[in-house]
Amino acid sequence: MKQRLSPLHHRSTEQGGAALLMAMIIVALVATLAVSMVWQQWRAVQVETAERVRAQSTWILSGALDWASLILKEDGRDYDLLDDVWATPVAESRLSTFLAADKNNTEDGPEAFLSGAITDAQARFNLRNLVDATGQVAPEQVAALERLCSSLDIAANTATLIAKGLSGALSQGTAQAMANPPLLPKRVDQLTWLGVAPQALQRLEPFVVLLDSKTTVNVNTASREVIAAVIPGLNLGDAERMVQARPFKKPPDIQNQLPNLPASALQNVGISSNFFEVRGRLRLADRVLEQRSIVERSGRTIFVRSREYVSSRDAGS
Repeated sequence: MKQRLSPLHHRSTEQGGAALLMAMIIVALVATLAVSMVWQQWRAVQVETAERVRAQSTWILSGALDWASLILKEDGRDYDLLDDVWATPVAESRLSTFLAADKNNTEDGPEAFLSGAITDAQARFNLRNLVDATGQVAPEQVAALERLCSSLDIAANTATLIAKGLSGALSQGTAQAMANPPLLPKRVDQLTWLGVAPQALQRLEPFVVLLDSKTTVNVNTASREVIAAVIPGLNLGDAERMVQARPFKKPPDIQNQLPNLPASALQNVGISSNFFEVRGRLRLADRVLEQRSIVERSGRTIFVRSREYVSSRDAGS
């Protein structure tokens, strides 16, 4: 014979189940809140660490730029060559080797690696030469860029495309302003804004630069392709002989090397440089921060004309 449970017993059982369920919900809620708080704290620590590393990296690379500026400042000759002190790159070295007072004891140094290089910006064709101060295209400079494109197997209309784009961007506010002018590129890789094909830009980039003022080409540091482009009437063979005849220590030395050319053909070349590109690279674990700067040397004064930072991951990590 079955024994019937009283209603009081049923209520007691239901209340116990509800209490247990409530306790489980509270435990789950507390655990969720605890996990959230721990995650937020961890995230804050990560953000603070990343910001500290970024600030330290920026200061280190700024110091490297100051060091490069000092090297350029101390180079007081009237001509610049590829075997000058500034042209020697700094191979990747552990940062503690620069900072430690005792070079034999670097075990406590940070696991950071610094490298860098200074290159002559006037060893390349300056695209700013394509237009004058009012934004008008300079035909002789367009012809020089066409010769460079031809030697690099790039479509000749690339020169006209770049010149027209820069002219349109620089002529804003003048009577010759375009209806919808393009953005003014600040770097060579931004020439795609003007419609330059990426494949053509990849070939052209090692031979051109985009500065904020007109410059000559330093024949002591330029490649034969650039020399042949900026000197009318010169072919690649003649340019190669000029490369082999370097250094040119005085401007007349260039004319002596090319006696059959008029002096007017040499107006776009020189033997010294005022603009340089300084690159610093700092590697921390798998993180890499690069600083790319364009500096101008005027006598013993160095001006930083542009600076940019590029952050990435080390491909070898």
